[in-house]
Amino acid sequence: MLFVHDSAKTKISELMGNQDLTQDYFVRVSVTSGGCSGLTYNLDFDNESKENDQVFEDNGVKVVTDLKSFLYLCNTTLEFSGGLNGKGFYFNNPNAARTCGCGESFAV
Repeated sequence: MLFVHDSAKTKISELMGNQDLTQDYFVRVSVTSGGCSGLTYNLDFDNESKENDQVFEDNGVKVVTDLKSFLYLCNTTLEFSGGLNGKGFYFNNPNAARTCGCGESFAV
């Protein structure tokens, strides 16, 4: 399961409204090689499902990830922190053994 914190839900709704995205769109999360810790998160809006997609809905937000990425993301919570010192979107990932200082990449 992938979880969506209230703070992320609010920001996602705002961004979807600003971009005039319909209910057909969802949040796509993936993990790719890169970053200072070895793996990096990717987050985008999408409206096309792919074979082997894992689909979750939490807190009224539909989140989709590919099967390979889900192995790294299982039980992860998408959060949002705003303000002057805010991080923007970030992942609270219990599978991450370490993260980089900026929080953009991780290792398992």
